[in-house]
Amino acid sequence: MDRKKLVLLLVALIVAIGTAMAARNMLAGSSAPQAAAAPQEPEGPKVLVAQRALPVGTILTADAVAYQLWPKEMVQDAYFIDGEADMNTLLGTVVRHAITAGEPVTQGSLVAPGDRGFLAAALGPGMRAVTVPVSAKTGVGGFVFPGDRVDLVLTQTVNGNDSGQALKAAETILRNIRVLATDQSTETTHTPEGKTVVRDFRTVTLEVTPKIAEKVAVAQTIGTLSLSLRSIADNQSDLERAIASGEVNIPQGASKAEEERFLRTALSRPRDGASSFVTGGDVSRFQRSSMPRSEAPPQAAFAYAGNAGSNSGDRGASAPVRTGPVVNVTRGKTTVAVPVGK
Repeated sequence: MDRKKLVLLLVALIVAIGTAMAARNMLAGSSAPQAAAAPQEPEGPKVLVAQRALPVGTILTADAVAYQLWPKEMVQDAYFIDGEADMNTLLGTVVRHAITAGEPVTQGSLVAPGDRGFLAAALGPGMRAVTVPVSAKTGVGGFVFPGDRVDLVLTQTVNGNDSGQALKAAETILRNIRVLATDQSTETTHTPEGKTVVRDFRTVTLEVTPKIAEKVAVAQTIGTLSLSLRSIADNQSDLERAIASGEVNIPQGASKAEEERFLRTALSRPRDGASSFVTGGDVSRFQRSSMPRSEAPPQAAFAYAGNAGSNSGDRGASAPVRTGPVVNVTRGKTTVAVPVGK
């Protein structure tokens, strides 16, 4: 074989072997997992931030806030810093200014129980505070605390003139009412072991709408108001019923934050719709279940003389007395009461 051809063959073989090895290394390198770069943790103190959106009037709970690392150059004097602020003293305070999720909680955005304007800050926009007297019997034995949700039950006695038993009735007139305070206390008392202290109270302050405030004022003059403590799970079931019935309408294309805001508003809304009731007859066979007869109103009784066509309008002593609906017929200057159907 020609020497020149042999050299060219060897060179081509060497190039082919080098190319194959280079391709093998490239394939092995692309298939090997890349080492993930370790995330660089921010340097600085931990500040208190909101875990979710906190609208005005929110009572601060342990799951609403948490400490988070914050860049040192961005820390403000108004922030709550871990190691300097006591979380237990912040629980039960009320959000005065709205705080978005992930935003640091400032000292000026919270108002503590006992501070001036605390109750006004605890009220939601457009809401009112009303106070209702209760006892150990009507106040769930003291097991109602600020922040709980209750229903209002009105108990009353309806009398008649038929010399029979009066009607005993209980009616749930309002639902899902938030308790703002018991007596003059807006916070829950705990023992050194962390147990909740149950105590008697004589009044409860409730968060209601202006219309419901009027209903509560009237209900107190009718009969006795009692509290019925609601389960925490009731809110979710009531929300599902409200969504199914169309009471809660979430606009098309709403973001997740907007959906949460609509649902949160629906959960906190007090309701004064159709009420449920129970009468004495539903409890005992010896009680009545229907309304007692009442006296006929004075305007329903009338007397007339002669026939309805008389223009004299003279009502003598011998005129028969009838009760029932009446129509006043006026002819000239004379008005005669004529029974309907005569």
